[in-house]
Amino acid sequence: MNAPAGGTRGFAGVAYDEALERARGLVPALRERAARGEAARILLDETAADLHRTGLLRTMQPRRWGGMEFDCVAYVDFPYELARGCASTGWNAANLLIHHWMLALFDERAQEEVWGANPDALIASGIAYPQGQGRAVDGGFSISGRWNFSSCVNIADWNMLAVTVRDGERVIDHRMCLLHKSQYQIIDDWQVLGMRSTGSMTVVAKDVFVPEHRALCAYDVRGGDGFPGARGNPNPVYRVPLSSLGGHGIGGVAVGNAQAALELSCDAVKERSTNYTAYRMRDFQAVQLRVGAAGARIDAARRILRNDCLEAQEIANRNVIADAERKLRFKRNLAFAASLCTEAVDILHAMAGANGIYDSYPIQRIFRDAHALAGHISFSTDAQFSAWGLAALDGEIVSPTL
Repeated sequence: MNAPAGGTRGFAGVAYDEALERARGLVPALRERAARGEAARILLDETAADLHRTGLLRTMQPRRWGGMEFDCVAYVDFPYELARGCASTGWNAANLLIHHWMLALFDERAQEEVWGANPDALIASGIAYPQGQGRAVDGGFSISGRWNFSSCVNIADWNMLAVTVRDGERVIDHRMCLLHKSQYQIIDDWQVLGMRSTGSMTVVAKDVFVPEHRALCAYDVRGGDGFPGARGNPNPVYRVPLSSLGGHGIGGVAVGNAQAALELSCDAVKERSTNYTAYRMRDFQAVQLRVGAAGARIDAARRILRNDCLEAQEIANRNVIADAERKLRFKRNLAFAASLCTEAVDILHAMAGANGIYDSYPIQRIFRDAHALAGHISFSTDAQFSAWGLAALDGEIVSPTL
């Protein structure tokens, strides 16, 4: 099957700029819905419908399945734009669209099973390999585990669950296993400080059989064209190494969330400047300095992430596999960019003063979202700086999935 199922929308002819305009066009509606999304703790139906209608979840899906098949930089650009409206929506979109990209790496039979039935199918994930355990059995793997932070799992048709495969006590493989929603249990434990409408609930599976073609080996997706889906999906974008660029989309969310804080803060300052003629808020140098400091951080973070994606795409275009130092540099850069965004939001939230504590004031949600998403392991400067530092010092790098 090399085309969308009958009656299903295709987006293969959508140009990059047109798709970006579709994302920007959703920002006002996403801002209006953000409070309701928080209360629901999941992606709202109308927002999901908008993402499907515009094709924004299929920006990195192969064209032969009706996707747009954009280059790697799309993984930053589209979550960024959506997060300007709502960080949780941007986060969900980043996850759902990269899972389309990931499915292109799987065996053709797995693609057929998912996209042959529904090219719009939503795929969640559980990315922590230690949370899943597996053993090789005839024809595939038997897996069990408990994976938390599985964003959008409540509406997903499928899930990609990371599993460490052992032979006795010895680790012999790492697999990303594709399971249908009928094969796992969802635990609704998503009661959190921020990023509330991502629906990032916990998934539990026990002794589930996964056929070989639905178990992608992590060692095949470290860059280059050695992955099972390479023959059907030869575009260089699918040669980008998953482990080193896989977090840049949610990095784009951090930037978009900070950009929203900047835009809304500037709007608030302008309003207060016109309401009080004696002391206009925009004329206070302290306010100007905070706006400038936040803006510089946000611009720098966005450029760092986009540059990483452009560089990774150029390497993939040459069908070259980056060395460990460069891969770890990408991961280091992501953590640094995210930290810049958290700093920017903190600067702007402090500028809001007492207004920043009201639930009705959007900056407080952006502040909570910034600190909630900053807890992701990809954004840990301790973890990512030290790993790159070891590589830069010619230390031994032990990471089979890198």
